[in-house]
Amino acid sequence: MTIRENYEIAKKEYEKWGINVDEVLEQLKNVPISIHCWQGDDVAGFEVNKGELSGGIDVTGNYPGKATTPQELRADLEKALSLIPGKHRVNLHAIYAETNGEVVERDQLEPKHFENWVKWAKDQGLGLDFNPTLFSHEKAADGLTLSHPDKQIRDFWINHCIASRKIGEYFGKELGTASLTNIWIPDGYKDVPSDRLTPRQRLKESLDKIFEEEINEDYNLDAVESKLFGIGSESYVVGSHEFYLGYALKNNKLCLLDTGHFHPTETVSNKISSMLLYSDKLALHVSRPVRWDSDHVVTLDDELREIGLEIVRNNALDKVMIGLDFFDASINRIAAWTIGTRNMIKSLLYAMLVPNEHLKQLQEDGNFTERLALIEEFKTYPFGAIWDYYCEKMDVPVKETWLEEVKQYEQDVLAKRYSVLA
Repeated sequence: MTIRENYEIAKKEYEKWGINVDEVLEQLKNVPISIHCWQGDDVAGFEVNKGELSGGIDVTGNYPGKATTPQELRADLEKALSLIPGKHRVNLHAIYAETNGEVVERDQLEPKHFENWVKWAKDQGLGLDFNPTLFSHEKAADGLTLSHPDKQIRDFWINHCIASRKIGEYFGKELGTASLTNIWIPDGYKDVPSDRLTPRQRLKESLDKIFEEEINEDYNLDAVESKLFGIGSESYVVGSHEFYLGYALKNNKLCLLDTGHFHPTETVSNKISSMLLYSDKLALHVSRPVRWDSDHVVTLDDELREIGLEIVRNNALDKVMIGLDFFDASINRIAAWTIGTRNMIKSLLYAMLVPNEHLKQLQEDGNFTERLALIEEFKTYPFGAIWDYYCEKMDVPVKETWLEEVKQYEQDVLAKRYSVLA
């Protein structure tokens, strides 16, 4: 049978439960995922004076062919985007500025250093998101930035974050879609601190200065991202979840949840409904922690499905800004983008094909037997046939056929990069 024929058969199964599959697919194609550029070059960036990775960030593996120039990175992103259904966004870090060989300190970055990214985004019909880079720098070498006891160092990073917000505003004005500018810092201590409060007071004061200038939310949205621990900050992180949750609520900022930034037994999916009661919007960085914040490529595991369900059944597709954050240098990087992003979209589609209202009513009625039975049965409903049709309809490869395009791209493009380096 053809993909369309399989789709029509599968569609009837879902229609029995009042699910209009055609409408679901129309809705899904308008949900953007913010795809992180740093998977393509192992978080290296294009600074003239590159610093070694720091801030507890590590990329393992040496798969050949990584992007080493902005042109290569954009070409790789284009290839990945051609394999992913829907129209999406690209997320940049400040270290991806293009300065034409000039040394430009991070607190001096301007929109002009991202003009090539904006031109490319316009050509591709993409939105751009942004992050100040508060790691891999001599002024972050001791693991402290916005909470640093040295005012000069704090001021440097404050000015960098202010500059980053203005770059986000520039993206929003040029591209007609608000940029999410997200602040994450590595600040913390390896061993148990003797004073937890003072660094957090300094962080709060730094953030207050960063956000003093009001920027129209039509152009830029501000987010703050927490973390539980990192390499070198195992015992104490200044910007904890509780710190940023309180700060975001009090100051009308988005609280960004990274799925790798919590205890191993703690799930982000369980936080979404609580936070939506008090915030108009929230943001995600979807990753896959393996024992710790290891940023593995996102797979369609139970937690990813549950994240999709929480977003969909709470009518929050327009309230939760979904971004990805993983980096694996042990496999083909275009494949990593493709696998992870397609899985994020699959989780949303899966959730949209579940009779959520009926299941809610079963819970309200105390009918837990039927609720559990249906949740389990829907795991083997013909979801794959719907996904295949969606990919065909969106003119991207169906099933695993995308892998052949990645292999061909590796042969035609990536192989030339590592042969030159050799």
